[in-house]
Amino acid sequence: MNRARLFLQSYHPIVHTLILGTVMARAASSMSLPFLAIYLAKHSTMSPGLIGIVIGMGALAGTVGGFIGGTLSDRFGRRVIMLAALFGWGFVFLGFGIVKLPLLFMLLNMLNGLCRSFYEPVSQALMADLTEPAKRLQVFSLRYMAINVGVAVGPLLGAFFATMNGALPFLLTGIIYLIYAVTLYALLIKFGIKQIEGEKKAPVTFRSAWGVIRKDVTFRLYIIGGIIGAIGYSQVMVTLSQYLQLNFVNGVKMFAILMSANAIVVIALQIPLGKWAEKYSPLTAIVVGNLMFALGDVGFAFSHSLTWLIISMAIFTLGEILNYPAANMLIDKLAPEHMRGTYFGAQTLNNIGHFVGPWIGGYLLVAYSGNSLYLGIAFLSVIGSFFYWRGTKRQNTVKIASKMQTF
Repeated sequence: MNRARLFLQSYHPIVHTLILGTVMARAASSMSLPFLAIYLAKHSTMSPGLIGIVIGMGALAGTVGGFIGGTLSDRFGRRVIMLAALFGWGFVFLGFGIVKLPLLFMLLNMLNGLCRSFYEPVSQALMADLTEPAKRLQVFSLRYMAINVGVAVGPLLGAFFATMNGALPFLLTGIIYLIYAVTLYALLIKFGIKQIEGEKKAPVTFRSAWGVIRKDVTFRLYIIGGIIGAIGYSQVMVTLSQYLQLNFVNGVKMFAILMSANAIVVIALQIPLGKWAEKYSPLTAIVVGNLMFALGDVGFAFSHSLTWLIISMAIFTLGEILNYPAANMLIDKLAPEHMRGTYFGAQTLNNIGHFVGPWIGGYLLVAYSGNSLYLGIAFLSVIGSFFYWRGTKRQNTVKIASKMQTF
C-alpha cells in the first residue's frame, strides 16, 4: 500500500492519467490496426504492394503532422492539440469500419497518421513538462510499458472480434477513443491544465521552429537513425502478418500470438532492463537494442515453427525495450526547454521509415522471399547505430566547446 501511494505521489496526476489512457488507447488501436493489412487483403482487390502504400500513407501524413502539432502545442498549449487529435482519431476508426473504396481507406489512414502525430509527441512533451529531469527516463519507460500492456490484450481481442465481423474491431476502437477523449477533457480541466499551459506557452512560430531544427545537425543524425529503425520495425508491425499468412497455416492467429508475446516480454522485462540501461548512456542502450533487432530479424528469416517465431519476437522485443526510451531521452536532452513540443513533434520525421517500410517489405516479400526480406532488414538495423553514434559524438563536442567559451 505504501509503495502504491509513493508511486502515485511521484508523478503529477495528469501524467498518471496519460499513462492510463495510453493503456486504453493502445489496447483499442492494437485490436484493429495490426489487422488492417489482412482486412484489406480479404475485403478489397488490392495487391500486397498497394496495401503497403495505403498503410504507409498514414506514416507519411504523420511525418508532417508531428512537427506542426508539436509547434502548435508550444505556442497554444498541449490540451487543445491532444483533444482535437483524440476526437479526430475516434471518427477515423469509425470510418475504417464503414468505407469500402481504396481511396477512402488511404485518406482515412492519412488522417490516422495525422492524429497520431499530433497526440503522441504532444503527450510526451506534456509528461516531460510535468516531470523533473531526473525522473523523465522512468516516465518514458512507464509510457512504453503502458503501450505494451494495451498491445498485450489488443491483438487477441482483435482476432476474436474479427471472426465475428471484420469491421467490428475498427468500430469498437473508434468508440473507445471518443470515450477516452471526453474523459481526458474532464480530467485536464479538473487538474488545472490551463494554469500549467499558461506557464509553458512560448512565442514559437513555424518559421523559427523550422530554422532551429534545420540547423541542428545532431538532431538530423538522430532522425536518420530513427528512420532506419522505423523501416525495420514496420516489417514486424505490417509485413510480418502477410508473411505469416502466406507461409503458415493459421497465420492470422500466429501473428496475434506474436504481438501479444511482444507486449508480454516488455511488461516482464521493462523494469529490470530499464534499471540496467540507467547505468549506461542512452547511446549504449540504442546500440545494444539495434543488435537485438537484428538478431530477432534473423530469427524471423529462419523460423519454421511458432516456438522459434516466439523466441525471435522475444529477442526483437529486447531491442524495443532498450531503444525507444533511450531515443526519447536523447531528444529530451537535445531540445531547448521552450521548444520541447517542437522537437518531439519533429521526431515524427521517423515516420518516413514507416511510410517506405511497408512498401519495401511488400515488394521484397513478393519479389524475393521472407528470408531475404528479414536478413536485409537485420543488416540495415545494425547500420542505424552509426548515425546515433555520430550524433551523440557531435553533441558532446558542442557541449565541451560551450563550456570552454564560458571560461
